[in-house]
Amino acid sequence: MNAAVIYTSREQIEVHRFTPAATIGIPLAAIFLQAFLPTAWHGRLHFFSVFDLPLLVTIFFAVARRNPASGTITGALIGLAQDALTANFIGLYGMAKSVVGYAASSVAAKIDVENPGSRLILTFGFYLLQRAAYLLVQRGLVRQPASPEWMHALGAALANGLLSIVAFALLDRFKRRS
Repeated sequence: MNAAVIYTSREQIEVHRFTPAATIGIPLAAIFLQAFLPTAWHGRLHFFSVFDLPLLVTIFFAVARRNPASGTITGALIGLAQDALTANFIGLYGMAKSVVGYAASSVAAKIDVENPGSRLILTFGFYLLQRAAYLLVQRGLVRQPASPEWMHALGAALANGLLSIVAFALLDRFKRRS
């Protein structure tokens, strides 16, 4: 029995680019929806706060571009914009999403990120990574007390993972081959 081993070089991995309108518009739409949708109908959409649309957009752009520097910058910019709309210190989400952007870009170069199952697992893991990084910065640098609420985080990670399957399929329409 002779099994052939196929190696995929880094150059063979598909890297995508986006139009400037998509690069700016998609993150801004996610941040806007995240900030204003739960309060838009007088709290009737409180369940929406479980989802982290800016995180999903950070992961999507990072895995599509497969460039750790680009993923880090994308995460930082999206996180800082999200921080600007919260009552917390500026930089908490910026730092946490930078870590996720870097990690997502690095992992995307190694595995198939187009499969819905891998998208669910990646988003689940990166949600927990963001939560851990956020808590680390919040407790360590800012010295703010925070409870991890890991059971809630696990449920939110699963909800975001499931949403990522649908959201990434919709966002795939904006991809352009490099």
